[in-house]
Amino acid sequence: MTNPMKDIRLEKAVVNIGVGDAGERLLKAEKVLQMVTKRRPIRTIAKTTNRDFGIRRGMDIGVKVTLRGTEAEEFVKTALWIRENRIADYSFDPEGNFSFGIQDYTDFPGMKYDPEIGIFGLDISVVLTRPGKRVAKRRVLRGSVPTHHRITRHEGIEFIKSRFSVEVVE
Repeated sequence: MTNPMKDIRLEKAVVNIGVGDAGERLLKAEKVLQMVTKRRPIRTIAKTTNRDFGIRRGMDIGVKVTLRGTEAEEFVKTALWIRENRIADYSFDPEGNFSFGIQDYTDFPGMKYDPEIGIFGLDISVVLTRPGKRVAKRRVLRGSVPTHHRITRHEGIEFIKSRFSVEVVE
């Protein structure tokens, strides 16, 4: 019998398109993200100024959508299918979370190439958790999650292999 508090679940998937500048490309990226996720994206803002890239602090430089629950699972399943159910082992961080990219939004089912929009790739970051994470996030009586209850890189890889039947390539 296994402990139900040790079950790993997919908490959220963040889909991001980084454009690097405000303007027409940002509007097109917003449209692409809305078509792919069927959600209204929010804009990401530059935290620092980088003169080499022409980015000022506070400037809109990208768009993102956060998906949770079954919606996130279905999206990740589709995105991994586009990647032929293969993901590199370096995509996983020490906490078991993972990120990967999709080269072209037209790879998603039902998406057609629009010459007005062009080609946009997107990044997907997936966060894995266990029940009890609220202990570290709550406002009253906040505590830390013990080391033995945290997800490791290996556990994250095993979860993805079993849940989504993905091959993790070295």
